[in-house]
Amino acid sequence: MAEAVPVRCPACLRDNGYTAPVFPCACGSPVNPPLDLAAPPVPLTHRTWSDSWVAVRCTACGRESEWPQPELGCGSCGTVVRIPVHPLERLDSWDGAGVGEEPGPGQAGGVRRDGAGTGRGAGQSGPDRRSDGRPDPRDAGPGSDPHGKGPTDRPAGGQPPQTPLPPPTAPLPRPAFRPVTIRTARDAVATAALYLRWLGFQDVRQPDARPIPSAAVDLRAPGLVAQVDPTTAPAGLRAVECVWLNGLTASATSVYFALAGYTEDARTRADDLGIPLFVMDLTGMPQPVNDPADELVGSGA
Repeated sequence: MAEAVPVRCPACLRDNGYTAPVFPCACGSPVNPPLDLAAPPVPLTHRTWSDSWVAVRCTACGRESEWPQPELGCGSCGTVVRIPVHPLERLDSWDGAGVGEEPGPGQAGGVRRDGAGTGRGAGQSGPDRRSDGRPDPRDAGPGSDPHGKGPTDRPAGGQPPQTPLPPPTAPLPRPAFRPVTIRTARDAVATAALYLRWLGFQDVRQPDARPIPSAAVDLRAPGLVAQVDPTTAPAGLRAVECVWLNGLTASATSVYFALAGYTEDARTRADDLGIPLFVMDLTGMPQPVNDPADELVGSGA
């Protein structure tokens, strides 16, 4: 994951940490939009479908794809801003040209991703070749087979190499969370449920009815009470206290997700109560906004 960069809110002039989301390209390489930190963030007052997407080119294969425009909700005043990105450069200036091309005339081998040739051209140093194309045995180095079969991997004593012992087993790291693009309130609820399962909560249940865009939605799991706020207004003090009371009644952990961030009173109260707060944007990648949320991400359920 990329490092967090400071983004200043144009409304309250406070800096917020923002981490550019990473998307999987069709070739399997990670892609993230190139942020233009020299341009000021633009307050988002009216959202349109066409302005919510930005073209990004994969640096590995050169494929152009449409990804959600980077956005950030200010954790202090709740203002949602759009972060500018650098426009696409011309394809002929892309430094990945030549990857996977066939060798041209006068080339002895293909081109690898690191730019090194896969074969030897004229004038390059290396073992001499006989007329039949095989290496000359006189040029074989120490530990090589004189019959041209490559290194023998046999130590000086003539004993076969010992098989190294396998390293001690360690706990498998948690795989990277794969975000889901948020287009509707139902997408926001589904993304929060997926993220909670990624944290380690089992049997996360979400309501069967279609979520109302103007109301928060409860998510339940053994030992968990979560609330997802898909509205465009920052979550307030009362919402944070309500989810805390619900978790206190059920003797469970309380977690809150919001699309538009939180008011300053809500963040202060959540820090006092130890409630993890997350903010989501259109990319579907929840971001922790307080210390309890960072601890939850680090330790898991």
